[in-house]
Amino acid sequence: MLSLRGCDLRYADSGGDGVPLVFTHGAGADHVMFDAQREYLLERGHRVVTWDLRGHGLSRPAGARFTAEEAVADLCALIEHLGVDRPVLVGQSLGGNVSQAVVRRHPGLARALIVIGATPNTAPLSRRERLLLRAAAPTLSMIPAKVLPRMMAEASAITPDARADARRAFGRLPKKEFVQVWRATVELLTPDPGYRTPVPLCLIRGERDRTGNIAAAMPRWAEAEGVEEIVIPGAGHIANQDDPCAVNAAIDAFLRTVPAAKQARR
Repeated sequence: MLSLRGCDLRYADSGGDGVPLVFTHGAGADHVMFDAQREYLLERGHRVVTWDLRGHGLSRPAGARFTAEEAVADLCALIEHLGVDRPVLVGQSLGGNVSQAVVRRHPGLARALIVIGATPNTAPLSRRERLLLRAAAPTLSMIPAKVLPRMMAEASAITPDARADARRAFGRLPKKEFVQVWRATVELLTPDPGYRTPVPLCLIRGERDRTGNIAAAMPRWAEAEGVEEIVIPGAGHIANQDDPCAVNAAIDAFLRTVPAAKQARR
């Protein structure tokens, strides 16, 4: 547990001398979404850290109104607290946006970045995309609280097991707080077309991810960065739970290309 600004952040740290990875989950989810990745990477000698964003999972109550700034500060504080040496940051959805923000603000903090199902923070937005982003929170606010977890789970996952876990996680976060978390996600989108990620980058997307503009934005992001986008066949927004084996293999292959010591991309 790490107590920060009124919230007891809950985390799990395997320890060890292997290349460290810090996993950050998506909005409404919790650390459980990375169980398959944690087990797989531990078997391969990596140090794995998972945690619950404030207000999510075991990190309740939030202690303060959830904001993008709080989420970024919490992740940086956790890394410092654990003394993790230049971890690989892995983020799904909101976790991917938070991890991007940490790398952008503190380029020497991480040795690599893996993003699963998230839009790039710095990509330019079309007028239509801006309108959709502004309309998302009011639309979510109109959905009955009892219905929202099921709807979000069905929109996020394809397989029955992944949907069941998504319903469990979404059901633990009050609707009012979930809408606020969504608003915070939008705060992280700050267009800067000339920006390029300063560390090795891996982009993973589910073939059937229809969340926001991810299906269109991630291929453009990969092209701009000069990296290969990894598309998981048949998977949805939470590809790491829809097809954990394929995502684990993609992460493992990427890690084999990442230097053990810090090396920024040129």
